[in-house]
Amino acid sequence: MKSNKEEFLEILTNYQGILHKVSLVYFKSKADREDNLQEIIYQLWKSFPSLKNAKSIGSWIYAVSINTSLSRIKKQSRIDYRETIPDLPEQSDIIDQMSMNESLQLLLNAIHTLDEIDRSIMLLYLEEKSYDEIAEIIGITKSNVGVRINRAKKQLKNNLKR
Repeated sequence: MKSNKEEFLEILTNYQGILHKVSLVYFKSKADREDNLQEIIYQLWKSFPSLKNAKSIGSWIYAVSINTSLSRIKKQSRIDYRETIPDLPEQSDIIDQMSMNESLQLLLNAIHTLDEIDRSIMLLYLEEKSYDEIAEIIGITKSNVGVRINRAKKQLKNNLKR
């Protein structure tokens, strides 16, 4: 029988891509992404006992990751911190390698123009989550998910045309 720690580490290993994607969508600098990743892992560990009540591990991880990221953004906005020098990408970092892809970078830049909730919704939509799953993770109605996706698509299309 696995200990809680072993079970938690196995889940982290299997779902680490979600953590990286969420951090990439919300934070531009590598340092901010790394800090956020650590905070997400901490929050996942704190809420790990509640996982047994969750419908799916993936939905639980998305919900914790998104809520942690949004909380971090709100906390940073109170500090009114502005980065002056952008981070240079390192070849060894998987996320930075993904961001070097020009098409992906254009999409990420367009997604960064969306508000936090729409960013979350579009991340889940791009991950091919159903409207029901998105509604459950974000905490809004299924019909509101559809409306927000359509509006976000229009906004992204306009931003990408520029």
